[in-house]
Amino acid sequence: MPSPTRYARCRGPPRRPPTAAHKARGRTAMIVSAHVDTFARDHLPPPDQWPDLPFELPGLRYPHRLNCAAELLAGPPDERPVFHTPDGPTWTYGELRARVDRLAHVLTAELGVVPGHRVLLRGPTTPWLAACWLAVLKAGAVAVTVLAQQRPHELAVICDMALVRHALCDIRSVDDLAKAEIPGLRITTYGGDAPDDLLRRPAPGAPYPAVDTAADDVALIAFTSGTTGRPKGCMHFHRDVLAIADTFSKHVLKPHADDVFTGSPPLGFTFGLGGLVVFPMRAGASALLLEQAHPKQLLPAVADHRVSVLFTAPTAYRAMLDDLDAHDVSSLRRCVSAGENLPAATWRAWYERTGLRIINGIGATELLHIFISAADDDVRPGTTGVPVPGWEARVQDADGRPVPDGEPGLLAVRGPVGCRYLADPRQRDYVRDGWNVTGDTYVREPDGYFRYVARADDMIISAGYNIAGPEVEDALLRHPDVVEAAVVGRPDEARGQVVVAHVVLKEGAVRDADALRAFVKAELAPYKCPREIVFSDALPRTATGKLQRFRLRTDGDQQ
Repeated sequence: MPSPTRYARCRGPPRRPPTAAHKARGRTAMIVSAHVDTFARDHLPPPDQWPDLPFELPGLRYPHRLNCAAELLAGPPDERPVFHTPDGPTWTYGELRARVDRLAHVLTAELGVVPGHRVLLRGPTTPWLAACWLAVLKAGAVAVTVLAQQRPHELAVICDMALVRHALCDIRSVDDLAKAEIPGLRITTYGGDAPDDLLRRPAPGAPYPAVDTAADDVALIAFTSGTTGRPKGCMHFHRDVLAIADTFSKHVLKPHADDVFTGSPPLGFTFGLGGLVVFPMRAGASALLLEQAHPKQLLPAVADHRVSVLFTAPTAYRAMLDDLDAHDVSSLRRCVSAGENLPAATWRAWYERTGLRIINGIGATELLHIFISAADDDVRPGTTGVPVPGWEARVQDADGRPVPDGEPGLLAVRGPVGCRYLADPRQRDYVRDGWNVTGDTYVREPDGYFRYVARADDMIISAGYNIAGPEVEDALLRHPDVVEAAVVGRPDEARGQVVVAHVVLKEGAVRDADALRAFVKAELAPYKCPREIVFSDALPRTATGKLQRFRLRTDGDQQ
């Protein structure tokens, strides 16, 4: 049985009656936590650095006591399917509930996990990884889900930042975690043959009573994927996990209970956690969990399992175009793209081949999932969309003043989920005057649609011209031989910066830089044309598929 829950007043909001500002930011002045280990709450940012958290949308007014794992597991009948695998048996909701309860008993009674402990989760995308995540949350602990591809140094940094002392790891992914030699870390493997394997340990068959966590107890710490350097730990509450389902999923994606979800993002990436676990479970639907989910594997999976909802990145949609004729994708009704900007050329090519309107979206680890998007007839290629119900967005200048429609500026958003970094001074940069400033340059069109321009630090200024790399990338991608493109600025004594395009071509295509430049000049104003083109076999990306532009800025030889 779990240890008795001990409530404690923890450092965080001040011990005084809530002010109007506190109420506006979605918190009260006195928080009662179920956490015995108060590390997470102790390392939240000071209250005056929190973003505003509006909860006006019906359905977002959650009770003060809430365990998101218990909520996700409740509802669907036991016999309903929840997780499919390519070759293994399908799990039902009843089986998942029983396995989560068993794991929670082992965590608390055998491994000594108490509410508030951070528990690292590592492994390929499987039902067991999802079950471990749910068990950690049901036991009141804090899930720290990392990528199976992360290396010992990266894992050591995360464990040090989050003071992790417990890890549940797929036996196939344990080597790098063991090599990290993290002081005090207790690693428990699952999926192996050892008697002390997590799945072989004795445990009661009785239901596990969910720990009575507060709605704003920290449920998970998600680490940014490292496109710019040292990761940041983003702390999200139990209510946040439900809020992403009750905003984007409910009002934009609109899933059915009979939907089958699948996708490429791993569960260590919040895009995948939402799309493959939270959203289907909140709707009583099911998900096909793929250990390998590259473009060549997604289309057969869609055909074989009659997948209806697909989550993946823009590059994957483009890569799958050539293979569409070989696979039956008639079961698809929803295609979601996030992780990086979706070029209009890719959207149109997918629509022409499938008749499906890709649901574009922008999300952030800091905000857990998608907050600007559009679906169905509201989709406008070349734009991201409009604020998801429950969210607000605006475009502002560096001083926080809104800029007129049609002019570029910094995207600022606020909604039921907000940025709360784990003991990180960069909190002041991300949250300004109650708004989350995402680091993206956007334009708000007069009709209210938001159009992506570039990452704020990726705008290229050449000879006095402002050039958005994604616009040049979109033009390059309209060339039939271009598979991937990334455009960055390189310092230049005469012009300040010059435009450099890194390009991946189709196999067998001729590497002709002059021909590509001529093509772009026919698509865009000449000053936007790349002065240099670098041909590559692949572009540098993080394990979650995000482009690492900082590596391209220091790339070597041009061709």
